[in-house]
Amino acid sequence: MNRILRPNIMDVTIFFMIAFALFLALFGFNASVDHFPPSFLNLNTIFLSILIEALPFVLIGVLIAGIIQIFVKEDHIERLIPKNKYVAVLMSCVVGALFPACECGIVPIVRRLVSKGVPIYAAMGFMSTGPLINPIVIASTYMAFGNDAKIAALRMGLGFVTAIMVALAVSWLFKGNQFKASMTITHTHAVSKRETVSSRFWSMLTHSIDEFFDMAKYLIMGAFLAAFVQTYMPAKALLQAGNGPVSSLLVMMGLAYILSLCSEADAFIGASFSSIFPTSSILGFLIFGPMIDLKNTLMMLSVFRFKFVMIVLALVASLVFITITLMQSFL
Repeated sequence: MNRILRPNIMDVTIFFMIAFALFLALFGFNASVDHFPPSFLNLNTIFLSILIEALPFVLIGVLIAGIIQIFVKEDHIERLIPKNKYVAVLMSCVVGALFPACECGIVPIVRRLVSKGVPIYAAMGFMSTGPLINPIVIASTYMAFGNDAKIAALRMGLGFVTAIMVALAVSWLFKGNQFKASMTITHTHAVSKRETVSSRFWSMLTHSIDEFFDMAKYLIMGAFLAAFVQTYMPAKALLQAGNGPVSSLLVMMGLAYILSLCSEADAFIGASFSSIFPTSSILGFLIFGPMIDLKNTLMMLSVFRFKFVMIVLALVASLVFITITLMQSFL
């Protein structure tokens, strides 16, 4: 009874959060809500903007996850993934770089791929490069920095190297799929030869809807936390903390994690800091954020074990920091 009740309470709470946020967005400047402090209305605006920006990509991600669940079989995956671990890592990073996925929608895709037999280290390679250096992200980075290819090329090159290192580290540290014990993974959908295309299509939609409601609640919580920190975190303190090259890199990586921007748009925000922080710090913002951020962390925690997610977070943060610090003299 408790297991049934808890998800319902969570879903209802999140529904009221969204309804209240929409109410404030529509009537926030009406005299009837003048007693709300401006900071609260600002939190509401940021929360909705993150949510509206992210939801389309989550929808795309769950649709792709539904297609994988219904139309892709385990033996297809087994034939496609190289047996050699290092080749598999390289291949997954290349495929991710060519796949136009946002970090908002990558978790359900990775969840479905791992459930179909993709090794966890290959999935992490795909998950790292997909939102970071796909063609749409590189094009937006090029435009955001005044049609200057330098930042886009550095983002692509350093990001790709970092993603390979993350995937290799995961391959050395972890075995198995790392799903939470409570996770129930639906294996290959049994498709009979007589099953029609329309019935398979509806099965795909059913899986996509289930996936969406699984992921959306964590996206909403992540968006709210990100909006809360953005609203109440003092910006002056951050600027003062980012005086040196090392501290400014840490500040920009922290901002990337907290802001939880979609990778297709983060370059324009990063470019706005280019007059304040050095190139190395801007690259930290552009590389770390798409690989893992606050809302992405919560979505991963809904699927994978806590220890695994925390170690991946530490790996990504440390490897991005080390890679950019070593390259600072060349930037």
